[in-house]
Amino acid sequence: MATPRDAEIRKDVQTYYGQVLKKSADFQTNACVTAARPVPQHIREALQNVHEEVSLRYYGCGLVIPECLENCWILDLGSGSGRDCYALSQLVGEKGHVTGIDMTEGQVEVANKYIEYHMEKYGFQAPNVTFIHGYIEKLEEAGIKNESYDIVISNCAINLVPDKQQVLQEVYRVLKHGGELYFSDVYASLELPEEIRTHKVLWGECLGGALYWKDLSILAKKVGFCPPRLVTANFITVQNKELENMIGDCRFVSATFRLFKLPKTGPTQKCQVIYNGGIRGHEKELIFDANFTFKKDEVVEVDEETVAILKNARFAQDFLIGPDGEKFPTCGAYTALEVKDVITDPFELAGRFDSAESRSFPAVGGCCSTKKCS
Repeated sequence: MATPRDAEIRKDVQTYYGQVLKKSADFQTNACVTAARPVPQHIREALQNVHEEVSLRYYGCGLVIPECLENCWILDLGSGSGRDCYALSQLVGEKGHVTGIDMTEGQVEVANKYIEYHMEKYGFQAPNVTFIHGYIEKLEEAGIKNESYDIVISNCAINLVPDKQQVLQEVYRVLKHGGELYFSDVYASLELPEEIRTHKVLWGECLGGALYWKDLSILAKKVGFCPPRLVTANFITVQNKELENMIGDCRFVSATFRLFKLPKTGPTQKCQVIYNGGIRGHEKELIFDANFTFKKDEVVEVDEETVAILKNARFAQDFLIGPDGEKFPTCGAYTALEVKDVITDPFELAGRFDSAESRSFPAVGGCCSTKKCS
């Protein structure tokens, strides 16, 4: 049940994104600037095909385009002007479908304005993208049915909703078994004090509603998801001195996580897997998350949870999975990850990225661009 305070926050956010912000450059933090990372060519091309006005009003904080998308049904939470939806609609193909939902009416109007433009550009006979004006914590009210989507994405939108658990519960409901929530959002290094959580501008800048990063795994477990899998993370800086003073010792990161909804099956054992290189754009290697990179034809020993994901999610056809507890004959490269080496802290990962930033890659949008956060 929404509280009066929740309703006030929702109204403030709608005003910030519908009236205050006109372009991503209007933000007072870099929460909506995606750090440069290598991006597969086909994804770069899909993003370049998006209409200029749609891209200009993009407010995301990460790149939320996962792998293995052909024919998938995808739901975008906080879709804004539709940049990610239009890129994804090209990647899923005519047999797939992308739905975007956003609470800011002006953003939905911009997204709907360019459906015909993009379908003609892609050569599709019928639209495979739909935009809905609604709330991401109330997907049932928006008419979104149980177990109807393969993937749910969100680009810096969940932090703008006071009740994060309700959002995750709704996502879990609409995902098919084996489906995943692949999302970028802003996280705090500590529990936020009241003065930050009630500051209108900090809410609009995606900081006031940021979740303490350790709470994500607690909420995910409550809802039924597998433990969160960290993909990328980058530090957020504040360009406004007044806001910087208010934040004090609290630090923020934009981070991408994967949450999988798996069927209730019996326990699995750790085993060895071999990636066959069959995923478009990842023919040589698949960087699955911050802890697992699968090189083509290389034997990798994975834990029980990763085995369950590879068996039950959309990646099954792209891996040779050995019998439980058994090993492949040794004939080449072999990788095993020790539990103590697993990275779950986005602040630790952001620090590693910072120290390794000697190379430069083409950047692709950000976390809070024009729809919600950059």
